[in-house]
Amino acid sequence: MNAPQSPVLAAQPLQLVAADGYPLAAHLWRPAGEASAVVVINPATAVKADYYHRFAAFLVEHGMAVLTYDYRGIGASRQGSLRRHKGISKLDWGRYDCDAALRQARRSVPEVPLYLVGHSIGGLLLGLAPSVGLVDRALTVGAQYAYWRDYGPGKPLMWLRWHLFMPALTALCGYFPARRLGWHEDLPAAAAYEWALRPATLEAAYRHLRAKGDDPLRHFPEMRGDLLAIGLDDDPFGTPAALERLLAYYRNARRHHLRIAPASIGTQAIGHFAYFNSRFRETLWQEALDWLREGRLNRNSLASWLPASEAIA
Repeated sequence: MNAPQSPVLAAQPLQLVAADGYPLAAHLWRPAGEASAVVVINPATAVKADYYHRFAAFLVEHGMAVLTYDYRGIGASRQGSLRRHKGISKLDWGRYDCDAALRQARRSVPEVPLYLVGHSIGGLLLGLAPSVGLVDRALTVGAQYAYWRDYGPGKPLMWLRWHLFMPALTALCGYFPARRLGWHEDLPAAAAYEWALRPATLEAAYRHLRAKGDDPLRHFPEMRGDLLAIGLDDDPFGTPAALERLLAYYRNARRHHLRIAPASIGTQAIGHFAYFNSRFRETLWQEALDWLREGRLNRNSLASWLPASEAIA
């Protein structure tokens, strides 16, 4: 493993202000020396930013600045009862919140490459951000367009949980009370419905907006940098079909789709969430670091490597 370049300074709390005026809680992490790049971390749905703080500290140890933040309605960016914020959607998370994070990162650490790490929905939100063109390189983990037909093992139970139980409970409560169920953070109603009632394509999901001349998909082609999409073989959400469904929208990026089998790094399970667990510091995290810094992977240590142009042809 490469030696750290500099010690980690304490994270600086920030308040981002999105283009629609919504305030967002964030932290900016800086290395002690000059930063070689700045990285924005986009969380998964209903996951707080602090889940990624150990990974952020790892990147900072190796000379990068990192910005972490909570989407509106989630974690430290939640403003009271979600019943009063039913309209908060995943589209808001992309075109407002992710955009604000990218622009803040660019202002705070100018004149260095800007990278993004997107977990699950975080990889999709990048394409909804008007400032996606600022990103030089991206790494996504389990990032997919979560259409139910793409689910892996356990599909019937997943369908019942996310597409029957979740919208029913959301309608009853006025938001999805995930914390009471031990399923991460509560979700605003609109965001919960976006997941539960999602059609097969983003075009269909946003048909009503596109008919009015507001096309949320217009920024995806502006991502022209390198994009590595990592899928875990035991992730029931991040199946090959699910990742490829999303990758197709980044048609102008230099896309690569990497599949990782847990056994290839000597572990029994990784799933949808464990990639960011610090027990993978010497394996998965080191590979992520190599990709972000150099656009390079040690392919021999991982299961397979396939350019997305071949994977989704």
